[in-house]
Amino acid sequence: MRFSGAMVAGVALLLSLGTAATAWADPSLDPAPSDDVQVLATNFQLPFPCGQAWNGNSSASSAHQSWEIDFNRGSSAGADLGDTVVAAASGTVGISAHQGSQNGYGNLVRIDHGSGWSTYYAHLNVRSVSAGQTVSQGQKIGTVGNTSKPGNNISPHLHYEVRQGTGYPSNIRKAVFNGVTFGYPAQTLTSRNCGGSSNPYTPQEACGSGYDVVDSAGLGTSGTVYLLYNNGNGNNCVVTMKRTSLGTPTATTAYLEVQGSSRKTDSGNYSYYAGPVYAYAPGKCVKWGGKAGSSVYDSPFEHCGS
Repeated sequence: MRFSGAMVAGVALLLSLGTAATAWADPSLDPAPSDDVQVLATNFQLPFPCGQAWNGNSSASSAHQSWEIDFNRGSSAGADLGDTVVAAASGTVGISAHQGSQNGYGNLVRIDHGSGWSTYYAHLNVRSVSAGQTVSQGQKIGTVGNTSKPGNNISPHLHYEVRQGTGYPSNIRKAVFNGVTFGYPAQTLTSRNCGGSSNPYTPQEACGSGYDVVDSAGLGTSGTVYLLYNNGNGNNCVVTMKRTSLGTPTATTAYLEVQGSSRKTDSGNYSYYAGPVYAYAPGKCVKWGGKAGSSVYDSPFEHCGS
């Protein structure tokens, strides 16, 4: 795995402060950390699109062995069904399969991150990646679901684990998001899984107050396109956030099409993002996408309820 100079510098700072050995893990479970381990641990982000707030709980399930976390954000038991799940860090998909009666994971994706680290995403409704596939941080890997073993009726949620090495369950590690250890047993966090971008703007800032991220799609290393929705006024918003050539005007596009209506597009040479593009679409399907650099994303008609 390749590490940026900024990341390595951050690790060096932690080490110089004498906090690196305790900031991310339980010393009784983890070996003495190396620089690579520190970089991997502090680079993990929440497994949901940039800007979304999710509540994590490690104590509400009798199935938990150690530091696993169940995530929800909706006000009802089924509110999160179909919500996007993204990779907490870049890596290679080690497992993408329905576990059947083997265990209670149901549709499971495991991503291997190097140095023995892996993340697990269980109970998925849909898996969007295949075993052996390389994924980037923030890339969509599936959707929240309630799949499990036969007879195990659970409400939709994401079961998330971080492991290092072998020997389950002693290899389960405390989760770290954006360089900070999760506040066990429960905490609500806002995702900073923004594709590693140093763009000074967020999708919410571009679209305005009241908009929440519904979905996102990576545009290679050049950017990310986001779909947002405002429950207050029934509008969708699409914005394409650049990740490269920041501050320099380059060709960038964002579009939004409500089924049965004409497509709305914002395309030009922009320094930080294209859009926002708005459309009133309560209860209607939308097609959305964008372009940054040479990468293009075009969705099907989807998200028909929001």
